[in-house]
Amino acid sequence: MTIRILAAVGEPDAARAVSSLIGQLPGAEPAPPVADSTALVNALDQAASRSVAGAAAPPSAAVDELPEVVLVHERIGPVPALELIRDIALRFPAVGVVLITADAGPALFAAAMDAGARGVVGLPLGYDELAARVQAAAQWATGVRVHLGGGQEAAAGPAGTLVTVTGAKGGVGTTLTAVQLALAARAAGRSVALVDMDLQSGDVASYLDVQFRRSIVDLAGIQDISVRVLQDAVHAHHTGLGLLLAPEEGERGEEVDDRAARTVLSALRSRYELVVVDCGAQMQSANAAAVELSDVALLVTTPDVVAVRAAKRLVRLWDRLQIRKAEDTTTVVNRLTRNTEIQPPLVAKATGTRVARTPVPAGFKELQPYVDAGRMQDLDARSTVRQALWALAGELGLVDAPAARQGRGSHRARTSLTGRRRKALTAGPGAAEPGASGSYGPADPYEEG
Repeated sequence: MTIRILAAVGEPDAARAVSSLIGQLPGAEPAPPVADSTALVNALDQAASRSVAGAAAPPSAAVDELPEVVLVHERIGPVPALELIRDIALRFPAVGVVLITADAGPALFAAAMDAGARGVVGLPLGYDELAARVQAAAQWATGVRVHLGGGQEAAAGPAGTLVTVTGAKGGVGTTLTAVQLALAARAAGRSVALVDMDLQSGDVASYLDVQFRRSIVDLAGIQDISVRVLQDAVHAHHTGLGLLLAPEEGERGEEVDDRAARTVLSALRSRYELVVVDCGAQMQSANAAAVELSDVALLVTTPDVVAVRAAKRLVRLWDRLQIRKAEDTTTVVNRLTRNTEIQPPLVAKATGTRVARTPVPAGFKELQPYVDAGRMQDLDARSTVRQALWALAGELGLVDAPAARQGRGSHRARTSLTGRRRKALTAGPGAAEPGASGSYGPADPYEEG
């Protein structure tokens, strides 16, 4: 999706900073910035005139040459920024306006929305926030143009759902979860891309018995990924999945940075209904960007102290780096048994995340032959692990209805702990009782000392 951006910034230094940053946005087509409100309105008038080519048409229909997004700096003049935004919203309703301001508080945000802005970006500018606001404004502008009858070839924004699957630590079942969720959605009739973004040690190819020369690295340096280029890099698996694999040479994973990840995922989302990303257990800039962009972020853990501690550490890392909030993350508990002392409610309390209602039972014997053969797509439909993961796909809304119902072999988690182990998990000064709200005290075994 190409996004035409026109920035109105009066200060030369600020104009250079804004131009430099928007030039890095995927699909951005920035115009030279204008210095004041008069120049901005004149530029929009000229673009509207070119659109209708002299025909008698209202300004709202003249959209072909108008930029999708206009950035307005708070110190623009001579017309005040909010008044200028209101004027643009009335005269050019198919343009998304984003205000750049040092005061991004609730009062100014409400005033900007009332004036007709589609977003507010705080100063100093950050890439992630600016990218998100510009993308949202561009998608809104594209939708308006469709209703107005303009922009016939305007590409829709990312339509596919993006799901990331991240492991609390290595060996907790991240790739298995990603593969089975993708297979469940494909079996339900959705077009699905499975991306291996465990860039140094990805195993999706091994799990699905695939040998393919192309990988995500082949797309890393491409700014505008066409359908043909994407088809060359994506392996069409016989199950119907589109596979974008990790490189064979792990060191080449460094070529995929956050910008490349955003571009690749945006291209995939525009062509597939569902994109499932295996992020592995090592956080890098690429899979961190994937988690930030995702509609559903899954965190896979096993019900043991070491893994749950790792999950808690990862959630805190995401929060510190403003990648993902704990409450926006769903934890999947893998290898759960009735005798497991650490049950999902305690995992939820330790990590601060929402735990999926569908846990995945331990099934080493039923999985081992398929893992060794690299034929995970042939996993028996009677497998309790497959049933649980396909039911999880239904819970997450990846299929219209749960693809597999839980039968006798499925496991329902106990909701409480008993005995000394429960006391050990909650003992210590300030520790809360299970079921109560609040964080763990210093004696919490998930808290690293």
